[in-house]
Amino acid sequence: MSTPTLAKIEHPPATLRDMVQERMREAIIEGVFHPGQRLVERPLCDQLGVSRTVIRETIRYLEAEGLVEILPGRGPIVATISRDDARQIYDIRRMLETSAAEDCARKITPDRARSLEAALNRLKKGFGDKTPGALFRATSDFYSEIFEGAGHHVAWDIVQRLNGRISRLRMMTLSSTQRKQPGISHMEAICAAIISGNAEAARQAVIHHLEDTTAIAEKLLSDADEDAKND
Repeated sequence: MSTPTLAKIEHPPATLRDMVQERMREAIIEGVFHPGQRLVERPLCDQLGVSRTVIRETIRYLEAEGLVEILPGRGPIVATISRDDARQIYDIRRMLETSAAEDCARKITPDRARSLEAALNRLKKGFGDKTPGALFRATSDFYSEIFEGAGHHVAWDIVQRLNGRISRLRMMTLSSTQRKQPGISHMEAICAAIISGNAEAARQAVIHHLEDTTAIAEKLLSDADEDAKND
């Protein structure tokens, strides 16, 4: 008698808690909730149609991601990102992303090249997609291809833990008009260098991208600090 087989579940159905976490993460990343804003349970329950238990679990989860802070006497608020926080995050990104881009270029295969180009095309569409979280997911998918192609699975786990804060900085810099060149052109340069198999060019493309975004983030956060002092 043959053993029955079942088709593998490629994308397990999301739980209610997963969906609420994703919705609130996207709202914080995209600026629906502003840094320092209180997250009040009752309105969140009403807006999302879920229980206080789910909201509390979500807030604890987002606190672990660095997107929420719990303040004595105030409760949960949207976490702020300081210039020092941003500098450390960009330093970590520079180490991990340059290494991943180099190794992905060294190990590039025709299949990986096609999947990376497909991820880049989805990212391009994401810039014009107003669906909540679309650009965040497309960007994460693009970088996932690079880290997977490099075989840097532990490094990708680290990036994932920082992803909420990375994405907040990314959304802030993407909307800036002070960029030396459009964000998507940086991604195109990184993709082209990796697909060409040129590890040094891939490294330099990542460095140029992060130098640009770091400078913008520093300026925007400095301006925000000045505005806060003047309020």
